[in-house]
Amino acid sequence: MKRKNYIYSLNEKRIIILNVKLKIKTTLNGFTIYIISNFTKKSFMSKVHNFSAGPGILPQEVLKQASDACINFDNMDLSLLEISHRSKNYVKVMDEARQLVKDLFEVGDEYEVFYLGGGASTQFAMVPYNLLTENGYAAYVNTGVWASKAIKEAKIVGNTKVIASSEDNKFSYVPKGYEIPTDADYFHITSNNTIYGTQMKSFPKSPIPMVCDMSSDLFSRKVNANDFALIYAGAQKNIGPAGSTMVMVRKDVLGKTTRKMLSMMDYNVHIKGESMYNTPPVFPVYVTMLTLRWLKENGGVEWIEKVNQQKADLLYNEMDRNACFAGTVAVEDRSNMNACFLPTQPEYEAEFDALAKKYRIDGIKGHRDVGGYRASMYNALPIESVQVLVDAMKEFEKTKG
Repeated sequence: MKRKNYIYSLNEKRIIILNVKLKIKTTLNGFTIYIISNFTKKSFMSKVHNFSAGPGILPQEVLKQASDACINFDNMDLSLLEISHRSKNYVKVMDEARQLVKDLFEVGDEYEVFYLGGGASTQFAMVPYNLLTENGYAAYVNTGVWASKAIKEAKIVGNTKVIASSEDNKFSYVPKGYEIPTDADYFHITSNNTIYGTQMKSFPKSPIPMVCDMSSDLFSRKVNANDFALIYAGAQKNIGPAGSTMVMVRKDVLGKTTRKMLSMMDYNVHIKGESMYNTPPVFPVYVTMLTLRWLKENGGVEWIEKVNQQKADLLYNEMDRNACFAGTVAVEDRSNMNACFLPTQPEYEAEFDALAKKYRIDGIKGHRDVGGYRASMYNALPIESVQVLVDAMKEFEKTKG
């Protein structure tokens, strides 16, 4: 069998054999083998391999279900976009979207989940507004652009101290060995840094309420959510489209500030309103629900963590082997979600851009603060797309002798 006639997927232990005149499913040595007549190499290569940093790739079945709901939602002969968010049909969506977060995080009723607009950037202000007392202070770790923005907003609300930072080396590593103060109101971290490509591989045990911005690696790996007082995330990386932000908060950390609260900024108002104090981002929450349902039905976070590790290993192994490319951050802190790398010669960039276009690879241009390339490997990105990028890198190296 010639290699060009099949595609393999290690994470799902399957082999797809192309260009044959029959359709069979069988197994061999633990691998599921699909022989499919209407799935040709040409059709596979025509797929755009989407490495966008955000909004990011979504599961194809979710996109299909979401598009159907825009025409006929829940067999109502009405579009999801034109019904009341108070209707029983949509209330079911919101309830499931909230419960799925608790199920996937494996937390109990001491936590509340709600969805808001405004992106994670609004949470940069809402977190200190709800948790920072007038005479207290907040402790932050600065690991990149988004952490810096969170710190900026917190300083407007009240006393804020940066207890560790990697800004001294262009955020190319994750700070370690710092001491978390015991007298601060809360401790804030950013788990993954989309721009620079670093990720916290473990979380400290905090003596005070720990808050985490998980926007770009939410549900990509197992975490002990009970160690956190509050987790927030913009949906548009791993759990849905742009337009909604998930907030999960432990109820006992709220209500300790004496400031007079604006209703839309008050977490307790949104909890009491069951995530519907005002009209929620209806469609983004629906797509988020579908994506979380897809994740749970396919094996949950434990399953996708293994898949994501295989994707990251595949790309980083090639990056380290290939003389034409080099990583940009400390090896031990490399993100499994956002792999940043540079061409080893400046003139290579335009040439590899052209080759990537030939391979129908999209969204790998690096952020302007880093340059080079950034391959974002969110949950819905299939390992086949990572293999295509690796193949392109190998072909490029061959052209350079």
